[in-house]
Amino acid sequence: MADRYFTTLPPLIGRYWLVASLLLVLLPHLSRLPAWLAVAALTVVVWRLLRDHRNWPLPGAALRFLLTLVGFGAVFFVFRAIIGREPGAALLTVMLALKLLELRTLRDAMLVVFLGYFLVVVSFFFDETIFTGLYMVAAVLALSTSLVALNHPAATFNRSLHYVKRATTLFIQALPLMVVLFILFPRITSPLWRLPEEAPRARTGLSDEMSPGELSDLADSDELVFRAEFSGTLPRADQLYWRGPVLWNTDGRRWQRLSPSQLQQLSADALTYTMLGEAIDYSILLEPHTAQRLFALDLPAALPEIEGGVDILPDFQLLSHKPFTEQLRYTLRSVSAYRTGALDARQRSYALQLPEQVNPRSRALSQQWRAEIPDDAMMVTRALDYFRSEPFYYTRQPPVLGSDAVDEFLFSSRRGFCEHYAAAFVTLMRGAQIPARVVTGYQGGDFNSVGNFLEVRQNRAHAWAEVWLTGRGWVRVDPTSVIPPERVSETLDSTRFRSTAPAVSLYFDSPLLRNALLKMRQGWGAVNYAWSTWVIGFDAERQRALLQRWGLHKPDLANLIYYMVAALALVLTLIALVVLIQRPPRSDAIWQAYQQFRRKLADAGVEILAHEGPHHLHARATALLPQHAATIDAIITLYVALRYGRADPGQQVILKQLVTRFRP
Repeated sequence: MADRYFTTLPPLIGRYWLVASLLLVLLPHLSRLPAWLAVAALTVVVWRLLRDHRNWPLPGAALRFLLTLVGFGAVFFVFRAIIGREPGAALLTVMLALKLLELRTLRDAMLVVFLGYFLVVVSFFFDETIFTGLYMVAAVLALSTSLVALNHPAATFNRSLHYVKRATTLFIQALPLMVVLFILFPRITSPLWRLPEEAPRARTGLSDEMSPGELSDLADSDELVFRAEFSGTLPRADQLYWRGPVLWNTDGRRWQRLSPSQLQQLSADALTYTMLGEAIDYSILLEPHTAQRLFALDLPAALPEIEGGVDILPDFQLLSHKPFTEQLRYTLRSVSAYRTGALDARQRSYALQLPEQVNPRSRALSQQWRAEIPDDAMMVTRALDYFRSEPFYYTRQPPVLGSDAVDEFLFSSRRGFCEHYAAAFVTLMRGAQIPARVVTGYQGGDFNSVGNFLEVRQNRAHAWAEVWLTGRGWVRVDPTSVIPPERVSETLDSTRFRSTAPAVSLYFDSPLLRNALLKMRQGWGAVNYAWSTWVIGFDAERQRALLQRWGLHKPDLANLIYYMVAALALVLTLIALVVLIQRPPRSDAIWQAYQQFRRKLADAGVEILAHEGPHHLHARATALLPQHAATIDAIITLYVALRYGRADPGQQVILKQLVTRFRP
């Protein structure tokens, strides 16, 4: 009987809902396919809608087989593979669309629905944002609605709202189970949706090299780099220097990191330091990028624990062992006041390197200062006074510089931004035989008062200098910060040195409106941060911490399974009680009339089977009582219409009259 049911033709409204919901599921995946392949798959879906509307014949087996081979070959042609995240999702998308060409029975429709559910999960392998989550909830509701419509005994178009309500009710009833499984299901070490992928898909921020004008590409970018949450009070703005690539080598214009072979030549003693102040504890949620660098406040006191491991280079830069293309959370402890160890000969030679015959005027100026000032610390002060007192301007639109870039900046243009000042300052220091290097990264951040964390965006990209002073080690010097405010060409740039600067461009004069827009932006940022922290990043460590906070001690594998089974049993019991309480009584007038009818049939010798539905009873009763076939047909037809929604409820009086007059 069940097999016969599944081989029947699904109702038309159910097929419409199925194709519509499938279109909703496929759209995100179609956007990742080449245009011609996406149009082909979309054409199949539209054809299915027209076919159901106009009752066109389905294509034959030979044509379907040919189209399947073409779809398989098209995916392989585009991705050069069929195994992997992107080719696998593309193949599933194309094949699911082609499945509509042979959808004939309810069994076929059910298979398409469940494949659609699976494709919803696949969407999270590409995008984990809260928008994707909300979109997929809508897709799941649409698929569930089609599931209800496909299995409704008397599905009609005017009952569509009823199917939506039923699917929504089922979804709400499933939410407690989902929450229990999400919180208590034993976690692997990685977050829930993280999978290895074939190639990085994130955007690049800072580069491993710098030349005048390079960081200007990031100056106007509002793209988020990372969020930082501090366990204590927010550090001062002058402590918020997020260390990135450290640049040593220069040809007079371009600055680069040390090569791997050069880094190997540096002594491990370069990482020694003495802590002079309190440590800063914080966690970072880093957005994906194509490099393997991690950002930390100066100086990182310990290596963060991340999947795959992390290294700290002799210049205190953090690099992960393997690329990451999803959000990465790590916990750090940094020291803001420190004294680094001795400088070996190899490190000193790298920190004093300057090309010959390049920027001669800068070298001459620094040598002149050196002849007058023997103390290294006073030399640093002299250079900063030079930037402060001379007519230097901060601008993000500096003039183009030639081969002697530092000379032209110091003596001609005197207009630039952080990288110009950092490169010029380090050149002056090296010309005076003071070891120095350029450090790039980010400075400051925008404090989100709603979520109580700091947001660091690409427009915070910054470059500063470090000089090595006897008795103090490496000392951070930011020559850009000494430029007086009246010589900052763009007022927005002055916010670089304020940790609570607004991160939104405002064009309204109303303070109330500005504050409302800022609060809205911060609120949305807090929601995204919570989503990334408690949904996408809910790994084994966060699960353990949450359960311990709730008093569930020792949340090992055995205890997790015990807690999960107990919680599921409790939730299922509560759901069953709610369903039983809300269930309409079976002793309504329609049911009573039908039971009276069955008793009369039993008295007439018709066996009443407990598992039998009204249609099968109709067939047997008319066969045994052919003289009453018309009355039996009228009673059962009206009962089905009243029970399953195709008749006016007022007709139950007619049903009762028919049953009362029925005398077999």
